[in-house]
Amino acid sequence: MTTGKRAYSLDALRGYAILTMVLSATVAGGILPGWMYHAQTPPPTHEFNPAVPGLTWVDLVFPFFLFAMGAAFPFSVGKRLERGESRLRLVWDAVLRCLQLAFFAIFIQHFYPYMVSSPQDYRSWMLAILCFALLFPMFMRLPGALPRWVHIAVKVGAYAVAAVMLAVTDFAAGPFSLYTSNVIILLLANMALFGTVVYVFTIGNWLARIVVLAVLLGIMLSGDVEGSWTKVLFDFSPLPWLYKFDYLKYLFIVLAGSLAGDYLLQWMRMDGDGNEKASPGKLRALAVLVLAVAVIVANLVCLYSRWLEANVVINVVLLTAMYAVLVRQGGSGWLWMRLFCLGAALLAIGLCFEPYQGGIKKDYATISYFFVTSGLACMALMAFHVVCDYFGCRRSTAFLVMSGQNPMIAYVAGDLLVMPILNMCGVLAPFMALMGTNPWLGFLQGVVLTTLSLLVTMFFTRIKWYWRT
Repeated sequence: MTTGKRAYSLDALRGYAILTMVLSATVAGGILPGWMYHAQTPPPTHEFNPAVPGLTWVDLVFPFFLFAMGAAFPFSVGKRLERGESRLRLVWDAVLRCLQLAFFAIFIQHFYPYMVSSPQDYRSWMLAILCFALLFPMFMRLPGALPRWVHIAVKVGAYAVAAVMLAVTDFAAGPFSLYTSNVIILLLANMALFGTVVYVFTIGNWLARIVVLAVLLGIMLSGDVEGSWTKVLFDFSPLPWLYKFDYLKYLFIVLAGSLAGDYLLQWMRMDGDGNEKASPGKLRALAVLVLAVAVIVANLVCLYSRWLEANVVINVVLLTAMYAVLVRQGGSGWLWMRLFCLGAALLAIGLCFEPYQGGIKKDYATISYFFVTSGLACMALMAFHVVCDYFGCRRSTAFLVMSGQNPMIAYVAGDLLVMPILNMCGVLAPFMALMGTNPWLGFLQGVVLTTLSLLVTMFFTRIKWYWRT
């Protein structure tokens, strides 16, 4: 049985990931320092250069979201198994979720205003807003009191209208295509399916989950060997618009997150009174918070600046200090120690792989990228747990938690609602022209647009209008 405890830290981590994802996409281009963009698309031209190694905070936002996705498996998938639902039913639901997310990826990508018309006009902005509105009956859970046939009819009707929109709209970027989709959401669709399948059949068996990752690593490393069976498997795709074996490399992050989620669920099921009496003191908790954030910052600075030897030394010092703080602690300290051990192990593996493939890169993703970002995600979850669940900072983190509870709305609110409305009011173009004049204003541009998307998300979360797959 679970106690009355709730892990707000997982929602906060997911909310941080989705909001920084929006922020990184809305800051002004070309005028900010290189570490404000993906390492492989440096300013001022932002031309993709896969030879550039390094890691920026922007390169962390997607893996942090994937990690949070995996950490949620014990709460969603695991609890359904405990209630007696069959594994086949859970796999079938994962297939449906994958298809729903794939449709979401295709639908939103087609109706981004720049896809509908060039230059953008009122037609493209209105279609974007209509797309946003139509996503509510598609993905919102209707009141349970309504008959089941009403639920089905509303969803089927919404999908039918969306299909008609896709069929009859004249897109400036070209005709409708299944291959025109939002790659971030498409990757999430694949992770929702394959991550769930692996978790369902390895629940309670960490060794089996690690073996799956070891097999995946072997295939990834040998998938380009001509004439090998691994290359045949790597290149095979019955539905290339939906699935490629290459997408499965992100399971390194998702399944690492599932291990952290197992720990988080165990912590929630500890006896409330005895558990918290044994928790670390506030000074020790504050030290954990500072050290966890320091590990993240140190790796970002050193890996971006290519201070590789210094990074190893700094990590050894910080991780040793964190171990000394956490050793023999109970309650929340029990969870922090386990997240620390998992994160430190993943980070150590990632840093050992760092010289391989020309240094750490997000694109094209290197082996070190998956392990380093998973390790840093562990540290981030630990930091949010200290803030949200130990110190109980609910109000100050409410914007993160609420965004994390409604991430699909947060992801599209800016492109499909906020910016179309600002464009229709004639505000966005002069605003962006002003903000593009210096780096500080360029960053402020992202903050303003992200804040507006955040307010939209918080409004719908407050009235309990959630999008779910």
